[in-house]
Amino acid sequence: MAVKCTHIADHVKNVKPRSKGCEECLKTGDTWVHLRMCLECGHVGCCDSSKNRHARAHFHETQHPIIQSAERGEDWRWCYIDDTYL
Repeated sequence: MAVKCTHIADHVKNVKPRSKGCEECLKTGDTWVHLRMCLECGHVGCCDSSKNRHARAHFHETQHPIIQSAERGEDWRWCYIDDTYL
């Protein structure tokens, strides 16, 4: 049975990316693999394939559950709580 996310209505806002790269990696001079944007506040963090996993850390710190890929040509969203693509 497919998992259905119930967090979209409460957590997805009309946001713009707050930076052009992973906010934390840019501050420390580190690198990332791919970027993810929080759909609640616009935070840009690095993906789970990146060594720092800042997008997931942002979720754990804020409980903002929905991200979308910030990579050109990618069009998908993910819910951390339901562990599913939207």
